[in-house]
Amino acid sequence: MPESDTGAPVAEVPETVATYLRLRGLEPSSTSWRRKKRRRRDDDENQPFTTGRDPKGVADVLADLTRESGWDRELAREDVVRAWAEVAGEGTAQHTRPVAFTEGALTVQADSTAWAKQLQLMRAHILTEIVRRFPEAGVETIRFVGPDVPSWKWGPRTIPGRGPRDTYG
Repeated sequence: MPESDTGAPVAEVPETVATYLRLRGLEPSSTSWRRKKRRRRDDDENQPFTTGRDPKGVADVLADLTRESGWDRELAREDVVRAWAEVAGEGTAQHTRPVAFTEGALTVQADSTAWAKQLQLMRAHILTEIVRRFPEAGVETIRFVGPDVPSWKWGPRTIPGRGPRDTYG
């Protein structure tokens, strides 16, 4: 059993620790090593199955990831689109669909202008339901538009002036 300069046995001190202590100008002793080792074992922070060391579920990990990444608002908006039939009602959802989110405004396209006008009368009810179910989405207003119709004002062959109206009649 090796001994230190003072004659104390150093058998239980690992060689790496003994070398470190010698370089620091300290004498390695087995009693101080045991005391440090015992203190480390009693440390609750490193013990398994203690508070804060429990494994997290996948849902908790994904919720933390989306919150830290700032995706909550976009995911809530996607939930509005996905649950549109529940928010607006089954019959209404058959004739409408959400098409855009722009600066707090949800744009909903209807099959006809009559449906768009009817939905304008139901705006407060639908907006309240969206805010209640999806507060993270940030929807402040709803805009209802009719169906897309072809425009004679755009395209590669447009010219300034009255356009094709004079050819119909």
